[in-house]
Amino acid sequence: MAFDAEKIGADVRLLAGYAAGAPEAARQLTNRFLPLAYRLAARILADRAEAEDVAQEAMLRLFRAAPGWQPGQAQVSTWLYRVTANLCTDRLRKRRVLPLDDVPEMADGQRSVAEVLMAADRQAALERALGHLPERQRLAVVLRHLEGLANPEIARIMEIGTEAVESLVARGKRNLKEALIGQRDALGYEDD
Repeated sequence: MAFDAEKIGADVRLLAGYAAGAPEAARQLTNRFLPLAYRLAARILADRAEAEDVAQEAMLRLFRAAPGWQPGQAQVSTWLYRVTANLCTDRLRKRRVLPLDDVPEMADGQRSVAEVLMAADRQAALERALGHLPERQRLAVVLRHLEGLANPEIARIMEIGTEAVESLVARGKRNLKEALIGQRDALGYEDD
């Protein structure tokens, strides 16, 4: 997400509206931020059911924080990414082993069956490789390359410096490449 003052202001107004008891604000907050929390949790946890639980918990925490929200201290999205990431980390520490069988279903477009299967195989390989990264590398790579966030925002979410984010992303990408290099042919990638 880019730093968009209008969007940030609208998010804060929605939180204030929710805190004031406006049901429409709750619906808009949910529509805007629940998918963000779910997407991040699903990528980190590789478990849809757990991701749903984490996303709902993150939203509940956002709703609880709404009455005391201090505009200007944090963007709503940054705050929610941080809470979601922390909840995921807690779950990962409790289970220590990631299930590799839960792969999100691919949206069906005009692609052939072979393309759909290849895309699913690639997604599964990526999820497995992500699952083997250390937690902080996985979070940094997901936020940077799958969520499309800029390094300064990732630094705020992870509560580390920008240089540390760059290092985590670089190491994560290097580890992903190493994990996936032997699968190029099986995943339908031709050598350059």
